[in-house]
Amino acid sequence: MAPMKLGLQLGYWQAQPPANHVALAQEAERLGFDSVWTAEAWGSDAFTPLAWIGAHTTRIKLATGIVQISARTPTSTAMHALTLDHLSQGRVILGLGVSGPQVVEGWYGQPFDKPIARTREYVSIVRQVLRRDAPVTNAGPHYPLPYTGAGAWGVGKPLRSIVHPLRADLPIYLGAEGPKNVALAAEICDGWLPLYYSPFRPEVYAESLARAKPGFQIVQGLAVNVTDDLAAGLAPVKAMLGFYIGGMGARQHNFHKELMARMGFEAEADRIQELFFAGKRGEAIAAVPDAFADEISLVGSAERIRDRLQAWKGTPVTTLLVQGQDPQTLRKIAELVL
Repeated sequence: MAPMKLGLQLGYWQAQPPANHVALAQEAERLGFDSVWTAEAWGSDAFTPLAWIGAHTTRIKLATGIVQISARTPTSTAMHALTLDHLSQGRVILGLGVSGPQVVEGWYGQPFDKPIARTREYVSIVRQVLRRDAPVTNAGPHYPLPYTGAGAWGVGKPLRSIVHPLRADLPIYLGAEGPKNVALAAEICDGWLPLYYSPFRPEVYAESLARAKPGFQIVQGLAVNVTDDLAAGLAPVKAMLGFYIGGMGARQHNFHKELMARMGFEAEADRIQELFFAGKRGEAIAAVPDAFADEISLVGSAERIRDRLQAWKGTPVTTLLVQGQDPQTLRKIAELVL
C-alpha cells in the first residue's frame, strides 16, 4: 500500500486576503506535503492564489479544491488550468464541483438542473481542450459547441487551443457527495474529493467507487487538532458541522445533511437542521454527536491520533487534506502522518 500523502487546504478568503498563505505553502513544501489547495465560494477565486503560490514554490502540487463549474465555461476552465500548468511546470490538479443550487442560481445566475449530466459534459470538454487532438465540439444540451441557440449569429466554428497544453492527462478530480455523483467521479475522473468520510464506515461509498480505475486518488479533508482535551478539540469540528448540516443549503435541499443521514446519523441530522432553522445555532452545534465529529477528524493527544491514523491507512483514501493556520501546526501534522 502506498504511503499516505498530505495536502494543505488553504480554502477561500474571508473578509480580507490572508497574509500568510505563501509562507504556509512554502513550509508545507519543505515538510514534504504533496499538494496545496485553494477554494472558492462567492468571493475570492481558486486559480489566482495558486498562481501566486506557484511562483513562490518549486515542487508542491497546485490544486483547486474546488472550482465551481457554473463560474466558468468548460473551455475557460481548461484555459486557466493549462496556463497555470505551463507556468508551474506541470504541478496542477484541477478539482471541480457543482456547488449547490443556492450558489449556482443565486450567485452565478445559472440553472442547477441535471448536475450530473452537466458535469459529464464539462469534464469531456475540458479533456478535449487538453488533448488538443481535434477542434473542440460538444453536442450535449448544457454546453453546446459551437453554440447555435437563441441569439446565435450562426458563424461559430469549432476551435483548437492556440497553446499546446503541457499535459494532455492533467489530473481532474471531482468534489462529490451523492452516490451517483461519487460514481461519476470514479468513472470519468482521476480522483475524488469527499466532504465527509469515515474510515469506520467504508460501506457508505463502496458501491459508488466500484468502477474506480487503478491509481484513482481520494483526497479527504479533515480537521487535525492535537490536544489532551478531546471535548475542546472536537468543538470547532462540531461548530463546522452544525453550520453545514443545519444551514449550508435549503431546508429541502441540503446535500450535507443528506450525507450525514447516509452515514448513520439521520435523526441527529434532522434535529440539527430543525434547531438551526429555529435560530438556535448554539443548540444545533451542541446536537452534533461527538461520535460523528470524531470519526471524520483526527483529534486528541498525539498518541490517540497515531492510533486512529491506522484506521485511515486501511481505507482507499490516498491524501489527507488538512488545514493549518501556522507553521507549528503543520510541523505537528507532518510528524504524525509522514
